Amino acid sequence: MLTYPLSGSSSELVLNVLTMVLTRGKPLDRAYSEHFSGLSLNPSEQARITQVTGDILRRLNLYCFLVDITPDEFDRQGSKLLNGWHVFHGLDLPKMQYSLQIEQASFDANLEKAKADPVLWDGCPEWLNELGQAQLGDKWPAERAALAEQPKRYLRVNELKCDREKLIARLEREGVTAIALPDVSSAAEVTSDSALFRTDAFKDGWFEQQDAGSQLVADAVGAKPGMRVVDACAGAGGKTLHIAAQMQGKGRLLAMDVEQWKLDNLKTRAKRAGAHNVETRIIASSKTIKRLKLTADRVLLDVPCSGLGVLKRNPDSKWRDTPERLPVLIELQKHILQSYSRMVKVGGMLIYATCSIMPEENRQQVDAFLAENPQFTLLEDENILVSERGFDGFYLAKMERIAE
Repeated sequence: MLTYPLSGSSSELVLNVLTMVLTRGKPLDRAYSEHFSGLSLNPSEQARITQVTGDILRRLNLYCFLVDITPDEFDRQGSKLLNGWHVFHGLDLPKMQYSLQIEQASFDANLEKAKADPVLWDGCPEWLNELGQAQLGDKWPAERAALAEQPKRYLRVNELKCDREKLIARLEREGVTAIALPDVSSAAEVTSDSALFRTDAFKDGWFEQQDAGSQLVADAVGAKPGMRVVDACAGAGGKTLHIAAQMQGKGRLLAMDVEQWKLDNLKTRAKRAGAHNVETRIIASSKTIKRLKLTADRVLLDVPCSGLGVLKRNPDSKWRDTPERLPVLIELQKHILQSYSRMVKVGGMLIYATCSIMPEENRQQVDAFLAENPQFTLLEDENILVSERGFDGFYLAKMERIAE
């Protein structure tokens, strides 16, 4: 975290990003994009802005409690919240044009109360704490604390163009420090505040920024050259491109999604990565799935989910309508599993994945599916817990189709 206060201009940027997220309901990544585009920020200063913004959102209720405001009051009291963040971290107050001051005695009293409340200290809203306790039991406190930590930056080497050692050496020449992760063969951790996407290594398609836990999901697909593989919920295609590298560009890799703009982004990324065997297809209706019945060696279902395993990277999700959306998402997951599994051929594998750590989205979904579909058998599953690996939280299950 910072060792000196934000500059005035950086403070204003933090407040503007937070305003867009908290009062206008914009996703954090979009708020960053809109405010950073067109600016020539020093990479280290941009990193500081994202660090502070992310930390405030990860523990928003804590910082609001310390300065006696509510999140709903941010549009009028944002400078007070940012000043409180600086006081909490032992920093001088930033110089802002308009600044609401902190009442130190009240702050100190609230701080002592917060230290005695681990749920508040971890920045956890009540709905999430109740859900986590019910779903994970005695594992939840460690997960809750881990989700309040700053995420690390991970890269996936594009093995269609280079290996990890060559990538790390090239990045070093371009001013980016990275180290290999021993337990994830395709991953490197970035340890410097460098502008990754300005490097020639990125422009040449040598890497993608991708969490190490996400890379483990694609590893589980086990795609081989010459296979027919379907990534049926491809989105913008991070896992698709990883699978393409596994296939060494040989075979057919079909990336599908219900939103065309995501597939358009994937086409751009695939071209940069040299993933020439990627074919995109919009899921226009159930007929799109039916036409592929019993044809795929591998089908990856990285289904829409609550995202409760990636809250340290997407902390704005804590303050959205996740409790109301969760039952809808669970029904959607059931539908996708039942419908899209038809594409797997006998002897082929179905890989179900989420970026959630909640069993009702994970193993419970798999068990319900297997109970209704005896033509599939579970080979293995894995919970990638945030507190255990330090990565984002994911779940994956590998199932084999043993009969039509």
